[in-house]
Amino acid sequence: MLQFTGKGTAHTCDGLTRRDFMQAGSLGAVGLSLADWTALKARGAISPDHDKRSAIMIFNLGAPGQQDTWDPKPDAPAEIRGPFKPISTRSPDIHMTSIFPGHARHSDKLSLVRTVYHTAPAVHDTGHQMLQTGRLFTGGINTPHAGCVTSYLRGRRSDLPPHVILPEPMGRTGGNLPHGQDAGFLGKAYDPFALMADPSQPDFKVPDLLPPQQIGEARVSRRKRLREIVDGVVDSFEQSENAALLDSSFESAFRIVSSTEAREAFDLSKEPKKVRERYGMTRFGQCCLLARRLIEAGVRFVTINTFLTVFGEITWDTHGTKPFTSIEGMRDIVAPMYDQAYSTLLDDLADRGMLDDTLVCNLAEFGRTPRINPAGGRDHWPQCWTVYFAGGGIQGGRVVGRSDPIGGYPAERPVAPNEVVATIFHSLGFDLETHLPGPAGRPFPLVDFGTQPIHELF
Repeated sequence: MLQFTGKGTAHTCDGLTRRDFMQAGSLGAVGLSLADWTALKARGAISPDHDKRSAIMIFNLGAPGQQDTWDPKPDAPAEIRGPFKPISTRSPDIHMTSIFPGHARHSDKLSLVRTVYHTAPAVHDTGHQMLQTGRLFTGGINTPHAGCVTSYLRGRRSDLPPHVILPEPMGRTGGNLPHGQDAGFLGKAYDPFALMADPSQPDFKVPDLLPPQQIGEARVSRRKRLREIVDGVVDSFEQSENAALLDSSFESAFRIVSSTEAREAFDLSKEPKKVRERYGMTRFGQCCLLARRLIEAGVRFVTINTFLTVFGEITWDTHGTKPFTSIEGMRDIVAPMYDQAYSTLLDDLADRGMLDDTLVCNLAEFGRTPRINPAGGRDHWPQCWTVYFAGGGIQGGRVVGRSDPIGGYPAERPVAPNEVVATIFHSLGFDLETHLPGPAGRPFPLVDFGTQPIHELF
């Protein structure tokens, strides 16, 4: 994971050398040969008409319950339908609950998929893997995140990295498994740039994108310690064929930390106060605004984690008891923050003429139990839940799939996680028969054989 932050993983102090960037995504390249690198440069088949396409993946870590959000069941018993009533929307086929008025106003722009399911264990981490990579990690093979695949197939448009995670990668969610937010077997050269900062804070800056003269002595000290770590291996390494890959990674990292364009793209102070307030002065709201700025500046893929953990904060993880969230907490805190930022993001993209070429997908790792538990919450339920899409060639106002009367299982058109990821790739114009350079250099299919995107959305 490329983490250019105040914790010091890449620096622009005087005397920059290739060694300074080894921890920022280059050291992981040591296992590759020059032949491997040549293979990595061979790109998959991509539609030239889609080259300007970008994507914003909003991942609802914790997982909202389908009955309380985008698949209400008003005719079900109270212990199933929950406390929220349906609200009318602009689209006759779309119903959602009253805690999402902004979504309701934009129902003509978005389309719902109400029958996503998986059969893996009902833990957060497995769902994170499948919904972001299309696969469950087995046999020691970690599949790359969809944004990292985009980095590999498309490369960068500018000095900015092709894939950025906001505000930072997922943290602890109980399973102690990988979350699928890195480049996996593609190697650290294709890891995302992780912001590692809260853009809603008044003093928000990206420290490692500051000009060198502003970095300070503490950063110089960290750079020296990093040099001490790598000095023991670098002399022999620089004589090897792997140095070619390191040169390329060094150049990539240098372009980011030394770029005025990159600093300006991350600078939210350039946005009018009214615009920032429209998104909401919350971490998620400002991440949505920053995502728009980054896409506008040339980033190809932005991943936004609505939350970073399910412990000790109000999230979508509505078990009903501490350290988790109650349904009332979702109603009063999570839903207003989320609804405001998402609806403003769609407005902003549409007003700027960007929505047609920017896919916005809202995903989660699973759904919630149809029946409310004794604590007044809902527990993990991977058998059926809702995700939704807007922009990037998606036709708005549609509903794909139908769940049963309690929202427990798909009744029509079940959708697997690999189909969700295939839909993202299809929007971006990727040939789904493309193969990636997998473990040990073996070709690895972009999606499993026979996997199709959700064609009803296009």
